[in-house]
Amino acid sequence: MHLEFLLEEESVQIALENLLPKILPKNITYDFHVFQGKDDLIKKLPLRLKGYRHWLPLNWRIIILLDSDGGDCLILKAKLQKIANQAGFLTLSEVGPNGQFQVINRLAVQELEAWFFGDFTALRHTYPRIPAGLMRHKKYRNPDNIVNTWETLERIMQRAGYYSGGLPKKEVARRIAAEMDPQHNRSKSFQVFRDTLRKICPPDMNGDI
Repeated sequence: MHLEFLLEEESVQIALENLLPKILPKNITYDFHVFQGKDDLIKKLPLRLKGYRHWLPLNWRIIILLDSDGGDCLILKAKLQKIANQAGFLTLSEVGPNGQFQVINRLAVQELEAWFFGDFTALRHTYPRIPAGLMRHKKYRNPDNIVNTWETLERIMQRAGYYSGGLPKKEVARRIAAEMDPQHNRSKSFQVFRDTLRKICPPDMNGDI
C-alpha cells in the first residue's frame, strides 16, 4: 500500500517524517504534497483529486490532513467529503475501513501543535526549561481544547527562555516529533489519526510494525 499525504504546510510534513516510521509498518510507502496553507489546499483540492481519479492504483490511499483552526470540524469534513465525492471518490468516513474508499480526511484539532502538547514528555525532553507542572493547569489538560495552539506554544517557549525572536515552526516540529511516542499522546485528534493509519495499513509479511 502507498499513501499520498496532502498537507497545508511544510511543518506538518516535517512532523510526519518523524512520526510515520513509528506508526506504519515498514512495507508501507508514502509521499507528501505540501500546499501554501489551508485555503490553498482546499482551493486546489478538486482539480488535484480529479487528476488522481484518472490513474490512482486501487491500493493507494489519499490522506488529507488539515488544522481545524477552531472551526466546526463537522462542517470542514463535510466540505472535504463533498469535494472527494464530486471527483468520483468515496471516503473512509462514508464506507468504513472495509469499504471501497480511497480518500481519508483527518483534522488536527485545533492545530498541529496540539499534538505536541499531547506528548508533554517529548515536549519537555526537547525543551527542558518548560515548567514540569504546566500540564496540571486546567487549560492545558486537553490539548485539543487549547485555543490558538501555535501562539500558546510560542508564549510558553518564550517564557521558558526559548526563541525570543519568534517560534520557528519547522525546527520545533522536527525536534519535538523526533521525541514523540505515538502510543502515548493525549490529543484525541492525534489518536484518531494514528489509529486510522494502523487500521488501513496491514503489517508486512515479516510481521514488522
